[in-house]
Amino acid sequence: MSDDSGTEGDVEKRVVVLGCGYVGLELGRQLTEAGHDVVGVRRSEEGQNAIESAGFDAVRADVTDVESLAAVPDADWLVFAASSGGRGADAARDVFVEGQKTALSAFFERERPPERYVYTSSTGVYGDHDGDWVDEETELNPTTEKTRVLAEAERVARETPREYGFEGTVARFAGLYGPDRYRLERYLEGPVTEGYLNMVHRDDAAGSIRHLLETDRGRDEVVLVVDDDPVEKWTFADWLADECGVDRPAKRTKQERLDAGNLSEAARRRILTSKRCSNARLRGLGYEFRYPDYRAGYADAIERFRTDEP
Repeated sequence: MSDDSGTEGDVEKRVVVLGCGYVGLELGRQLTEAGHDVVGVRRSEEGQNAIESAGFDAVRADVTDVESLAAVPDADWLVFAASSGGRGADAARDVFVEGQKTALSAFFERERPPERYVYTSSTGVYGDHDGDWVDEETELNPTTEKTRVLAEAERVARETPREYGFEGTVARFAGLYGPDRYRLERYLEGPVTEGYLNMVHRDDAAGSIRHLLETDRGRDEVVLVVDDDPVEKWTFADWLADECGVDRPAKRTKQERLDAGNLSEAARRRILTSKRCSNARLRGLGYEFRYPDYRAGYADAIERFRTDEP
C-alpha cells in the first residue's frame, strides 16, 4: 500500500465509512493507524461488533433510512462502501442509487458537510470488451439490469455532490480477494472456465482510497482500482496449482460452460464478459501497491495451503 502519502497537511480527519464491510474494515484500520478518527457504519449488530473488533468506532445505521443516519457524526471525509448483499437489481437500486442519494443529502445538507466523498463501484459496469484493455475513458456497456443500476449509481456519485458545490470520486474496484476470499479450491479443483481475471487485493483496495483521500487526488474523477497484471484464468489456475504442488485443474471453454447450464444471470454475465483493466491512472496518481500482482497477493495463501497439506 502507499505508506508515504502522509495525512493531508498532517491534520487528523474524521472519516465516516458507510457500509463498513470487507474493504471498509481494512480502510478503517489503515486510517486509524495513520492517526485519523474513523467511524464505521453498519446496519446490523454483527456488523457493529466487527467494526469495534477492528479497532475503531461503530454506529448502527442504514443508508436507506435518513433518520438513522442522524446518529452518525459529521465527516470530513465520507466513503460509501455499502453492499446490496449479493442480491438482484432491485436491491442494488435501493442501496446504491436511492440509499446513496439519501446518504448524500443527509451529510451534504448539514451545517458542516464533508470535504471529500468517495464511492466504491465495480468494473462490472464495463460489460464485454472481447478481452481488450479498458480504462476510465472507455465507454460503459452494462449488459444486465443490475450493472445498469451500478452505472447509474456512479452518475449519482459524480453529479449529486456537484449540486452542493463539492466533488465526488468513484473508485471502480476489480475483483476483490484477500483474507477469507482467496477461494483456492475454485481454481485448484476445476474445471476452470476461460476468460480474464482482473483483481485487486483487499489491502490495496483500501489503500487506494486512503491514498486518494490523504493526497487529495482524484477529485471529480473515476479511478480504476486494479493490480498491474490481468491474467487469463487458465494461466492463473495452472500457476496456482504449480505453486501449491497439486495437479493442474481441468479446463473448459466458455461455450462448454454455457452448454452445461445451471447458471444464474449474474454467472452468465461473468462468463460472457472479457476485458483487461488498466491501472495507469491510479499509478499516475502516485499509488504504490503492496500487492502489485496475483503472485505477490496469493503468496501467503499458498504458503498456508502447503503447510496445511498432509
